[in-house]
Amino acid sequence: MEAKNLAEVEGLPLIEWSRVDTEVAERLDNWDPGAPDRPTCWLTTINADGSPHVTSVGALWHAGSFWFQTGERTRKARNVAWNARCSMSVATRGLDVVVEGEAHRVTDPRLVSEAASLWAQGGWPARVDESGTAITADFNAPSVGPPPWFVYQLTPRAATAVSAVEPYGSTRWWF
Repeated sequence: MEAKNLAEVEGLPLIEWSRVDTEVAERLDNWDPGAPDRPTCWLTTINADGSPHVTSVGALWHAGSFWFQTGERTRKARNVAWNARCSMSVATRGLDVVVEGEAHRVTDPRLVSEAASLWAQGGWPARVDESGTAITADFNAPSVGPPPWFVYQLTPRAATAVSAVEPYGSTRWWF
């Protein structure tokens, strides 16, 4: 991993990636979806005409990657199938974070089960469907369509974080 301190000229320190990893994981674990300070993850994909498509998603941060789920007919699923490049952004209590990379559908039943378990631990009762390669639940956002829902992993290629609290700073990483 290569890091560049974007706030060096201001005399601010490099943000350590371990801080980003910890804060994003903590922020996305066990939150109340009805809380006024709930985290919102914003997924940006690329439409077929090259324009951006931005939408909120219920994401996980697990094993150094963002994980999200959606129905097969959603725009984000169609966009990722057409062009895997995308980004996810989230604000923790101290950092604004953007992770850029590629998202790919996860079809390994063990990984799908792991993701479903993590969502369930966080309060959304997701479970693996009969195929073993998708998930289902008693409810989901209406915009993702009916189950089954496919799981995607966004593997980071680059990331940027801006600290909103002391010791402040801004750093970019390449993986």
